Amino acid sequence: MKPTLQTRLGQQLSLTPQLRQAIRLLQLSAMELEAELNQALESNPLLEREEDAEPVFTPPDGDRPADAPSGEDAGDSPDSGDFDPGEQPDWFEASAGGSERRGNGEDDHDETTPAAPVDLHDHLLWQLQLSHLGPRDIAIGQALVEAINDDGYLEGPLADIQAALLPEITASEAEIETVLHIIQHFDPVGAGARSLSECLCVQLRLLSEDTPGLALAREVCSRHLDGLARLGAGKLAAQLQQPAEAMDQAVALLRSLDPKPGAQIGGGDAEYIAPDVIAYRQGGVWKVALAPGSQPRLGINRHYERLIGKASREDDSYLRGQLQEARWLIKSLETRADTLTRVAKAIVRQQSGFLDHGNVAMRPLTLREVAEELGLHESTISRATTRKYLRTPRGTFEFKYFFSSGIATEHGGAASATAIQAMLRKLIDAENPRSPLSDQRLAEILKGEGIPVARRTVAKYREAMNISASNERQRLA
Repeated sequence: MKPTLQTRLGQQLSLTPQLRQAIRLLQLSAMELEAELNQALESNPLLEREEDAEPVFTPPDGDRPADAPSGEDAGDSPDSGDFDPGEQPDWFEASAGGSERRGNGEDDHDETTPAAPVDLHDHLLWQLQLSHLGPRDIAIGQALVEAINDDGYLEGPLADIQAALLPEITASEAEIETVLHIIQHFDPVGAGARSLSECLCVQLRLLSEDTPGLALAREVCSRHLDGLARLGAGKLAAQLQQPAEAMDQAVALLRSLDPKPGAQIGGGDAEYIAPDVIAYRQGGVWKVALAPGSQPRLGINRHYERLIGKASREDDSYLRGQLQEARWLIKSLETRADTLTRVAKAIVRQQSGFLDHGNVAMRPLTLREVAEELGLHESTISRATTRKYLRTPRGTFEFKYFFSSGIATEHGGAASATAIQAMLRKLIDAENPRSPLSDQRLAEILKGEGIPVARRTVAKYREAMNISASNERQRLA
């Protein structure tokens, strides 16, 4: 079995706050990462950019998808030479899943479309829909998510959730709490907690059992958090008859956790889409590479490194600390790039049908499937798919776009929600405008093609695509 992200990092970072740094970097978008690294470069003299480093992406020969634009509309075909991701071929069309630079005429300036802002509630609901819960539990989960504030804490008692579910659902507090515990392990981990103690304890539960200071940190978190704030680490250690060093280690671990997990998601100015990874087809096989500029390359400043051991004691101690931090940051960046690439490769493997044929070939895909394939936690996959973008011949899409729940077909397979929506749009586009297809009729047509969907499901998908009901679509030809 492949090691988890925490296990792999634990061998290098001992599951200290530096592990938290690596996981936090994975959460950041490309723009946020660049801002973070600029601050690190300003504050740490041991860090420098490797301007002359080898490029991340070596341009390969590319193949155009079978149904991509061709002829005069296609411009220079990638088959005629190397595919340079810095120069977008015309067959790289923008779509609803993302945006690319494009103009509409000779006088138009290129524009970029800002990425949609990330909202904590939408982020949690997306993960809830991809979970393996039944309709009843999903309804309970939706009520819980609505009661979570921007910091990530559940507001009000579970009795309020019970009342909100009535009269459609009568749920016990134990049933609601079971769903709540599942949500608390979504990304960001700890969202949905009812107290600071519960929030930190949830985060501690995900750490490896051999994490230094973990056992004492759990005890302090669950029973003595107020005492720690009131007495301080030294007095609490004496009260619990623990060595001062052990208490310091436990407190350091607690401080590395996030007391406001919801604040990670949302807020800030709109960002513009820049792909993190590129999917291209070479020799009939889909491949993946990091986009140019998506992975900042940092190195150690050798001049300051050579001063270690030669400077005064105070300066030497400072330089050694900065060198250690620089190495941790570089290692964390490498881990981030490796994780993004692995997740992108898994997506491309699973969704090669979409890349070849479009939305109608999108297959159901959940966070759990990718997590199990890569040996990572679902929350790690969620971090790696939020505000990370994959550039494909069909447009630039957020990683999250490739994940959706599915409906079992009569042929033993499954159809994704995205594929069903594409089929509905195709049927509606081809309908007689004098006699539009009703939701019931659309459901019957899909059932005839082996996809048993209910009328209300068709209505939900139609509304999600901003398509009016049949009586509003009716018009004279």
